[in-house]
Amino acid sequence: MEQRVSVITLPVADVVRARAFYCEGLGWSPAHAGDGVVFFQCNGFVFALWQREDFLADIGAHALAPGYRMALAHNLRSRAEVDRLLATAEAAGARILRAAHEQPWGGYSGYFADPDDHVWEVAHNPVWPISPEGNVSYAG
Repeated sequence: MEQRVSVITLPVADVVRARAFYCEGLGWSPAHAGDGVVFFQCNGFVFALWQREDFLADIGAHALAPGYRMALAHNLRSRAEVDRLLATAEAAGARILRAAHEQPWGGYSGYFADPDDHVWEVAHNPVWPISPEGNVSYAG
């Protein structure tokens, strides 16, 4: 696994309220907003706000455990890399929360929890380019 984070996702109770806080309150400009999610292009990574219920459904959790209050994501260049990284994480002691699967947005991803229950999404998003340095760019 390359030493980088592609996406930081905060599950929020009200995505409209959260968007207003970051946009009107803090002056951020979204790269995309809609369907219960807002993406902001940051310096070399994407910051996301996601409706909490949708986040929990995606990882297969039904209650907010302490580690499920946010997710870090590691985007990869192919589906095969997603499968390999999930297997590597599991061999290293991670708990697979949800096996890699096709996503309705056209990508492929799965989730694991590290030994302290911090959630990582491992994803291939075919429309988000990854630079040679490993930086992801929102290209919706």
